[in-house]
Amino acid sequence: MSPGIVVLVAAVVAGVLLSVLKTWYDGRFRAAPVVRSELVEDRVSSAEIGAELGERATLLQFSSAFCAPCRATRRVLAEVESMVDGVRHVEIDAESHLDLVRRLDILRTPTVLVLDSTGAVVTRASGQARKPEVIAALGTAVDRQAS
Repeated sequence: MSPGIVVLVAAVVAGVLLSVLKTWYDGRFRAAPVVRSELVEDRVSSAEIGAELGERATLLQFSSAFCAPCRATRRVLAEVESMVDGVRHVEIDAESHLDLVRRLDILRTPTVLVLDSTGAVVTRASGQARKPEVIAALGTAVDRQAS
């Protein structure tokens, strides 16, 4: 077998594996990381995002102008907002809020942060959000607030 064929097969296998990994990882919520190596909880105020926070939780979506997954995520989050009382969906343009993007370590769009009623970041997801995972993440925010 020639070395060219081996390299081609290895490249195809690597591409398929990376594609499967990206599909699995996109839209998954994970705990908010410890920021700046301190045990400081990140909070977002209504003044920073230009909208009131939700009574129970806020779905904060960072988007960009030419992002197709951002539009699909907007629809999912708006649907969840209409289903769950006390939850608010706020979409902001990442390019217009660079200070907030840097502070919250937003690396790509769409990124969705789930905030509790005080504006504390509870969990986050990058990539196109899925409705069941958004609802589960909201449950985490509401449970955290109740305890």
